[in-house]
Amino acid sequence: MKSSFYLSSKEVFLDIVDAKEYVQLDRVSTLYQSLKDSVKKPLKMILLYGKPGTGKSMMLNKLYEDLKENQKVIMYHTPLVDETEFLKSLARDIYGVRPFEELNFTQFNELSEHYEFDNTPLVLLDEAQLYSTSLMEKIRLISDARKIKFVITLHKTDDKEDIIAKEHFQTRIWESLELHNASSAELKIYIQKKLMKNNCFDVANMFDNKNVKCIHKITSGNYRDTNKLLDSLFSIYDWYEDNQPTKINYSNISNKFIEMAAIKTGFINA
Repeated sequence: MKSSFYLSSKEVFLDIVDAKEYVQLDRVSTLYQSLKDSVKKPLKMILLYGKPGTGKSMMLNKLYEDLKENQKVIMYHTPLVDETEFLKSLARDIYGVRPFEELNFTQFNELSEHYEFDNTPLVLLDEAQLYSTSLMEKIRLISDARKIKFVITLHKTDDKEDIIAKEHFQTRIWESLELHNASSAELKIYIQKKLMKNNCFDVANMFDNKNVKCIHKITSGNYRDTNKLLDSLFSIYDWYEDNQPTKINYSNISNKFIEMAAIKTGFINA
């Protein structure tokens, strides 16, 4: 085996959001189908929420890729926190209008009255917790006019003032969907499917239940943390492949190496 054997596996777990890397898990697939079904309903707004690293951005990106050929879908990966810039971006991306001057909320609503679509334009807002309360209220009012549908992602927190808990926000949502961390069984499927999708079949078969339980104990099944841990794990394997290959068992992943990766990434304090 060559060093590239592990480098290829390391690249599988880079912290990037790419719809092509979406992994089908039964529970996640059911939730994603619910999301697609909700988009078809005469809704105002859909909320997709969960703790960081549960796959919200990935699901939003997959929705964009799946729908963009059949209707107008706009994806804002990075929040536009300035209200004027946000409204100008909507005017440009949805209506093809490029206002040079300031565009306020009233002007935007007047502009939207001149346009009709067979399918209501869909706007996907990632990391919506970064928007101000004032701008979120404008977004809610735009959704109330039913000229634009919004699907937004939010981090779930324990804060009682969390926006998802506010009554005036909930009344404008047709449906809210919560994403969770993976179970140990789901995490094994996730790891192996990601590797096999990238032709790393031998490495995928090296993971057994004990390995996955060890990883799950460290990451609690959080996808982002799992990616970070495995990226570090394969860096360690690559080093040993170059420097101490006799320390490697090519049949199974070593829990000792997993723990070394957890120390390296800060998941375990040593």
